Amino acid sequence: MRIIIAPAKKMNVDTDSFLPEGLPVFLERTQQLKNALLKRSPQELQALWKCNDAIARLNVERLAAMDLRCGLTPAVFSYEGMQYRCMAPGVMESAQLDYLREHLRILSGFYGLLRPFDGVTPYRLEMQAKLSVDGCRNLYQFWGSSLAHRLAEETDFVLNLASKEYSKAVAPHLPAPVRFLTCVFGDLSRGKVVEKGSLCKMARGQMVRWLAEHNITNPADIREFDQLGYRFSPELAAENTLVFLHTSDS
Repeated sequence: MRIIIAPAKKMNVDTDSFLPEGLPVFLERTQQLKNALLKRSPQELQALWKCNDAIARLNVERLAAMDLRCGLTPAVFSYEGMQYRCMAPGVMESAQLDYLREHLRILSGFYGLLRPFDGVTPYRLEMQAKLSVDGCRNLYQFWGSSLAHRLAEETDFVLNLASKEYSKAVAPHLPAPVRFLTCVFGDLSRGKVVEKGSLCKMARGQMVRWLAEHNITNPADIREFDQLGYRFSPELAAENTLVFLHTSDS
């Protein structure tokens, strides 16, 4: 089993708590993206990143000083978004971190596919960014089927806890034998499941933590997730989708 999640925009540097255990597998392609970004003016980068002036200045400075091989932070400790705060890898026990090493993979517009302890440096580049590079008009074209093929080499079952922006860089390219199961976290409103951004991110992070705490490897056991007021809804589930709804007393 491999669990895929999205990255977070906010990142930090921590070279003391845990040492990286390797470099990202697609680092040469990341270098291509870095070179493409360096060719753009600060104004062009801000437009690409869709951010305010302060964030643009920070990331222009980061890009200018960027070293892809030194001063790195393990990926799972580098991202600071809500999903990662709920996952809380910094307070996991060693057995739970071992679970992440084996089963968790982080999708990235800049790095492609990351193992939790791959060393990364802060960057800003979302998967949906319209960056033209190497004859490709965007990052979906740039990464193509490479991320899916890498996952297929590792497993025949992918648990999708990533946002649509990131999961669509993988799902269309997976070979038929690989099962792709998506978890949906939402509330029922007028007969429809409504997902709320912040709550979804929290639930995805909490599920990763729960999976690690219980050493879940059997797809059937995923339905037992019951954190943050969510419960599995068998009535709304489909062959490749598990739906978790807020309970009435949550």
